[in-house]
Amino acid sequence: MKPIALTMGDPSGIGPEIVMKLMAEPGLNTPVLVIGDVGVLNRAAAQSNIALEARAITLSEFRPDAGYVQVLAVTELPEDLPLGKVQAQSGQAAFDYVKTGIEAALAGEVSALVTAPIHKEAMRLAGLPYPGHTEILADLSQSDDYTMMMSSDDLRVVLVTIHESLKNAIELVTTESILRSIRLAHAAMVKAGIAEPRIGVAGLNPHAGENGLMGTEELEIIEPAVDKAIAEGISASGPWPPDTVFLRARQGHFDVVIAQYHDQGLIPFKYLGLERGVNVTIGLPFVRTSVDHGTAFDIVGRGIADHRSLLVALQHAVRMTGRQ
Repeated sequence: MKPIALTMGDPSGIGPEIVMKLMAEPGLNTPVLVIGDVGVLNRAAAQSNIALEARAITLSEFRPDAGYVQVLAVTELPEDLPLGKVQAQSGQAAFDYVKTGIEAALAGEVSALVTAPIHKEAMRLAGLPYPGHTEILADLSQSDDYTMMMSSDDLRVVLVTIHESLKNAIELVTTESILRSIRLAHAAMVKAGIAEPRIGVAGLNPHAGENGLMGTEELEIIEPAVDKAIAEGISASGPWPPDTVFLRARQGHFDVVIAQYHDQGLIPFKYLGLERGVNVTIGLPFVRTSVDHGTAFDIVGRGIADHRSLLVALQHAVRMTGRQ
């Protein structure tokens, strides 16, 4: 059985700690190959009183029942690597872990990719041009049709625009970009076993524009996208007022909501609880899930980081690969 690859995230953040806590989770029976740094992982385990050792292996040496954390060691970072600080060295390392994971997924050496949090500023200091995981994944896998989906047991949100300023995001909301997101959401839901997913499309303006009184984007841009999706046989509706569409989805009216920009979708989603949500990149040639939080530099090294979102991300990856 091919393992699921788990990238360690920014080595100066909580990624190493939550990875080791996940691997020490009682009853964990999913084969996991960690991609990261052995020394950093063992230091995180010691800080959290986790009686589990990380050891470097090669892909060919992986064994599901090894009894220790098996690590594809990409870096050998210094023992005195500062924690809780933005650093170019850590940003480069985090990128290298993701790059290695993508290569393994594309080569079919792992069944899915789960990622711990990275720090965007640290990557920028390292000279890397990516605003987040999603863009790295798309670029290195040469994927043109992709987007971010946030998923929990009671709410799924797909974004039209991702890591853009609000001004740029509004300009990037077009009939074609919305239709593309609707199609991706539909395909992802069908793949997840929902034969005819109900897709609710959020408006851009307050009250979905009030028929042009508060903006015309709904009439000129969003409605045509919904109409085209319906013509393709997709069960889409909207635009719905953004302040109620997420509640309606939780009440069971929609299987997934299309949000027009990052915070429109992620604020209501994350309000439900970071430990319950998972970030899924849809449109890639492999399964990728991630935690729904950042590097939490303010609590690094204290042994109090919550690994539940990473556990849920792993569980989602398992389901999406058809293992259960």
